[in-house]
Amino acid sequence: MIKNILITGGAGYIGSHISEVLIKNKKKIFIVDNLSTGYRKLINKKAKFFKVDINNKKKINSIIIKNKIDSVIHLAANLIIEEGEGQPKKYYRNNVLGTKNLMSACNETKVKNLIFSSTAAVYKDGLFKVSEKSKKKPKSVYGKTKLAAEKIIINFCKLNKLNYGILRYFNIVGSSPSGKIGLINKGDHLFKNFSIESMKNKPNYKIYGTNYNTYDGSCIRDFIHVCDIAEIHYKTLKKINDLNVSKILNCGYGKGSTVKEVAKEFGNQIKKKYKISKLSRRKGDLVKIVALNTKLKSFIKWKPKYKSLKIMVKSSLRWEKLITNNKKNV
Repeated sequence: MIKNILITGGAGYIGSHISEVLIKNKKKIFIVDNLSTGYRKLINKKAKFFKVDINNKKKINSIIIKNKIDSVIHLAANLIIEEGEGQPKKYYRNNVLGTKNLMSACNETKVKNLIFSSTAAVYKDGLFKVSEKSKKKPKSVYGKTKLAAEKIIINFCKLNKLNYGILRYFNIVGSSPSGKIGLINKGDHLFKNFSIESMKNKPNYKIYGTNYNTYDGSCIRDFIHVCDIAEIHYKTLKKINDLNVSKILNCGYGKGSTVKEVAKEFGNQIKKKYKISKLSRRKGDLVKIVALNTKLKSFIKWKPKYKSLKIMVKSSLRWEKLITNNKKNV
């Protein structure tokens, strides 16, 4: 039975939504985050928080032992594709060595289950619809470090008889209907950047690359709502524990939208004139990628709740409006 769950990087966007689901299901949550990109305000009040870096093996060890952690959800990572291209050593240290340190800590304790947040960026560019068995050939530094971390986890868990769930995220967007948590960091997050622009009188949506070999020239992505992702974590963790198995799963809806289609939906929602700036391609960006999610649906009997582009855009705008108004009232 799963009782005590440690979430690394739990003070961030995805971690805060996972915490919300786990606490709703009466699980005891412990969060480790160095707050380099996370925020205290996103940490659930019912979770116990430790400001610790993932590379501090001694402290991680102590937290796992003292709190009798039986399961770990490993989210802590650097994840901005453009930044990774310029700072490969930083990404290797945090995404690869950080994972190695965590695995070592798990080995010395009684952790039974591990969920790892991986990415669709591990796949070869240009494949379009990918299954978990599709060719892995990361284009970006970020994708390369995530694939290296996957291999560390698989080898470690097989050797030490831990159950693992490797979740390959596609493009996560949206925010919780509770209105308490959402994406704060800007980075290179498309929906966030479009949401920020949408709060202005004259929004200017920037599109990087409009001459790709797609039906409208812009990149194609499989966007998935963060609340559905959070539910996937809980259900996958429960399943690998109950069945004593390990799985690699694509986490996407299996439907692609172009960046131009996203811009159009934002325009439809804000009901005001907007501009589109066509910029050059960014290094590391995939042209088009969509999940084949048959394994996910079969394994956890998954039925997504937020899959329409309209719902995802509305959700992102609602959160941005909320935090914009809060800033004005401070």
